[in-house]
Amino acid sequence: MSELRQVEGTRASPDDGPITDVEGAAMARAAVNLFRRWRLTEEQACILLGGISQRTFARWKAGEVGRLSRDLKARLSNLMGIHKALRIIFRDPRRAYDWVHQPNAAYGGRAALDVMLGGELTDIMRVRRYLDAERGGW
Repeated sequence: MSELRQVEGTRASPDDGPITDVEGAAMARAAVNLFRRWRLTEEQACILLGGISQRTFARWKAGEVGRLSRDLKARLSNLMGIHKALRIIFRDPRRAYDWVHQPNAAYGGRAALDVMLGGELTDIMRVRRYLDAERGGW
């Protein structure tokens, strides 16, 4: 059972249980800031968030986060995991934020952002698993 919960990406640890609405809203607000630091377009941000509308994303930027689906919470959880891993790997925050744009041999010379923009939750999870392995943690 815990293996299934880990794959769903509902929490950093499979034993923590599902993400609450309050936690989801906090991650949504954090994602808005992270996407700004990653220099994403609104279109890219909406793709990473599972295809939400630009109007919904604009509401998030204004601080109005509504109810989040399980899929969206899982995406946010994995994006926060990517951010955390990058901040552990790189001492310089600028390098951490720039990393998503850099070509990477692990992705056939593509950037991690290009992989994540495939639009599937599994694309985001692929980047998170790679970074978690690189930093030596789960």
